[in-house]
Amino acid sequence: MKLLISTGEVSGDLQGSLLIKALKNNAEKRKIKLEIIALGGERMREAGAKLISNTSSIGAIGFLEALPYVLPTLNAQSKIDNYLSSSPPDAVVLIDYMGPNIRLGLKVKKTFPNIPIIYYIAPQEWAWRLGDSGTTDLIHFTDKILAIFEEEAKFYSNKGGNVKFVGHPMLDFYRNIPSREEALKKIGLTSDQKLLLIIPASRKQELKYILPVLLKAAKLLQENDPSITVIIPSGLKEFDAKLTHSLIEYDVAGRVIQSNEVDIIKPFLFSAAHLALAKSGTINMELALSSVPQIVGYKVSRFTAFFARNLLRFNVKYISPVNLLLNQMLIPEFIQEDFNAEKIFNSAVKILDDFSTRQDIMIGYNKLKEKLGKPGVTDRASKDILDLLVNDSHAEIF
Repeated sequence: MKLLISTGEVSGDLQGSLLIKALKNNAEKRKIKLEIIALGGERMREAGAKLISNTSSIGAIGFLEALPYVLPTLNAQSKIDNYLSSSPPDAVVLIDYMGPNIRLGLKVKKTFPNIPIIYYIAPQEWAWRLGDSGTTDLIHFTDKILAIFEEEAKFYSNKGGNVKFVGHPMLDFYRNIPSREEALKKIGLTSDQKLLLIIPASRKQELKYILPVLLKAAKLLQENDPSITVIIPSGLKEFDAKLTHSLIEYDVAGRVIQSNEVDIIKPFLFSAAHLALAKSGTINMELALSSVPQIVGYKVSRFTAFFARNLLRFNVKYISPVNLLLNQMLIPEFIQEDFNAEKIFNSAVKILDDFSTRQDIMIGYNKLKEKLGKPGVTDRASKDILDLLVNDSHAEIF
């Protein structure tokens, strides 16, 4: 049986790889010969998928920001269209990557109406809106939605979707965190050093708009406390050199973990970290599940910000999924004009120096974990996908 999985960007590649491993494991147990083809990245290839196009570095938020990716996106769409025409799969799984995946889902449903479509990690429409009620047509082309948030499950179920809440996949990824002593030894730090993680980018635009501000804040923190050392885990190979050069440019003491080492080192970084300065996104959930205090920020071009606020009437209460799920400002957020080094520095000092502030964040993290379901998420999701794949195949046979 042939399964097409479509995703993009760094986070989608990670989630796709975890799902592929679970799919292959359960397919083997059920004696199902499974071929997986994909739009994704190197993690998915290593997990056993055949890549039609590498989409891990194709992604941007905004209008001007997206222009450099128009041609790569069209090229990836052309490849998948040609593949579908010559060798349609038995089922399609869409992971996040809203724009391209909405387009792909609609095309598959129109051209191959009998191919089941599963959306895993759907767009967070329960949390944001375009205008007063703008949403996608996701429920009209999906056969099943595997929701990772309870709010997501309720949202799509109320709109008539076939939805199952499976839980958040990061629950599986961060069950076994090494001790701090073990982590310090692995990383090469002493117990009197404070580790500040900077996690600025999974998209190229974020190197321009987010990285400089976080490094300026880090420089202020090191001037205030020389025991602070900085480590930046790189999101993509093409970021490695830029991140290393930026540390030197902003005179920040620290180092970069190269992209090909990040997956192995990340649990040790999280165990040792006193604080993380991060962009908004999936990484916020990873940090929360690893009990790392964090400060979140995001910025786009002035044109994009103006267009989104005034013309699209884009509305979101919080930018971090941690705060969104808790419906409170647990971790500090700084957006657009408020995203500056001085404000981040002041919040960071409070978290580092005030025990009660850190304790409040940990209490909030524990409440968050209760909302995310139970471990075994990717295993449950893979079983649902295989059930739909096999049942649909049997329906066609009989």
